[in-house]
Amino acid sequence: MIRAALASVVLFLASTAQAADLPVLPASDHPAWQAVGRVNAAGYRTREMCTGTLIAPDMVLTAAHCVAGTDGVGPRADEITFVAGWLRGTAADTVSGASIWVHPQAYAEGALDMRYDVALLTLERPSTVAPLGLSDTEPEAPFGLVAYSSRRPHMLGADFACGGQRLAGILRLDCAVTPGNSGGPVLVRADEGWAVAAVISAMGQGGALAVPVSGVVSRLNAL
Repeated sequence: MIRAALASVVLFLASTAQAADLPVLPASDHPAWQAVGRVNAAGYRTREMCTGTLIAPDMVLTAAHCVAGTDGVGPRADEITFVAGWLRGTAADTVSGASIWVHPQAYAEGALDMRYDVALLTLERPSTVAPLGLSDTEPEAPFGLVAYSSRRPHMLGADFACGGQRLAGILRLDCAVTPGNSGGPVLVRADEGWAVAAVISAMGQGGALAVPVSGVVSRLNAL
């Protein structure tokens, strides 16, 4: 029943309808966000771009549908490249994927369940870029969003004043998102700056919908 209710308000970010770009992040601020990068996927069926966040030297957090598609069938890990800190044709680091972990409940019933739209891409080597930390507390506003978009793929967009709350296991924000933002981080204030609290999955009637990172914390602790 929850899935049906979510499906009625969700527009996955493969579509441009009702979508709006995040404000441009000034180029002078990009060095502080090099852990956020493009997840470039090229397979025999498609060539697409999402956003991902380096959360460990060799691990990228993104949305499940970015690496597995909405039907659970996506490119191989070695067909995915994480491009950290991409800015107008220059990257802070570029690393190919080595393996993919998708939340086991994301496609448990065949179609994607957005409540578990989260995945980890392990890289073939540690990145030279410093990762961002994960939040271990219940996410509370204000939230920050940082992501690339398909319409503006060469610079980050960002908004650090998003309101929102957690309902039915999904974080619902009042900031709009657009294709390409999928997989990008939802950030909260932490003792040492910002930490990743959720992953952008889709947009609803009022704004972004995101998956809290609680679904991957146990996986990370087991590594």
